[in-house]
Amino acid sequence: MSTFVNPHKQEASPSRHGRLYWAVADGLVLAKRNLVQIPRIPELLVFATIQPVMFVLLFRYVFGGAIDVGGISYVDFLMAGIFVQTVAFGSMTTGIGLAEDLQRGLVDRFRSLPMARSAVLTGRTIADLARNAFVVVVMLVVGLLVGFRPEADLAGWAAAIGLLLLFSFAFSWVAATIALLVRSVEAVQQASFIWLFPLTFASSAFVQTDGMPGWLRAFADHQPLTQVIDTVRGFLLGQPVGSAGWQALAWCVGILLVFVPLSVSLYRRATAR
Repeated sequence: MSTFVNPHKQEASPSRHGRLYWAVADGLVLAKRNLVQIPRIPELLVFATIQPVMFVLLFRYVFGGAIDVGGISYVDFLMAGIFVQTVAFGSMTTGIGLAEDLQRGLVDRFRSLPMARSAVLTGRTIADLARNAFVVVVMLVVGLLVGFRPEADLAGWAAAIGLLLLFSFAFSWVAATIALLVRSVEAVQQASFIWLFPLTFASSAFVQTDGMPGWLRAFADHQPLTQVIDTVRGFLLGQPVGSAGWQALAWCVGILLVFVPLSVSLYRRATAR
């Protein structure tokens, strides 16, 4: 396990850098460790890509003709929801991977190394952020092939991608918290679907919310996925985002403020046993 020790720690004295520096450096080392597994197990990336591709094709060609979304084409309306759904479901990988490491005792081995306690969580979330970014690029290519025609300028693209990555990072910490609570791969999978499915389908991802019953629309209009989807859709289509922009940002920051310290606290308790 010595290969996971940060080599830079042997070159710099502790007085030169603070705890935050080493927490970030150790997290990047473990992020690299998680990313190098992808070429060795390419199925992890392949299957993470197949599901959103199926959603694109299904809604574009099966349901698209029956869904009225106003004055834009359905595929242009759809793709923002697909992007956000992709990173939301991709966050499950964080929880599943962390639960698998806990079950195999790998986290206990990491505890014996001279690294920051938060590095295991940070490394996992950063690696999954990179993987989600790649899958979103694949989804963009698929969307263009089936007729998606964004009208965003450079600033719009930058804002949309930045929000997607922030949202992905925030939801990865939610998944990490769930994994530390249940500590079972199978339980993490089941628990993730229980909360992700209602958020995904009771949102503006695939249909406009104004056709929903009043009570459901009230929930759909104010939950985080709808705010992020509406903002990303506005950026990509060159439309005003209105209040959805700051609400989406507030949701992402709020989730991070709650779940980062919560997951770190749960991790310390789990590894202190």
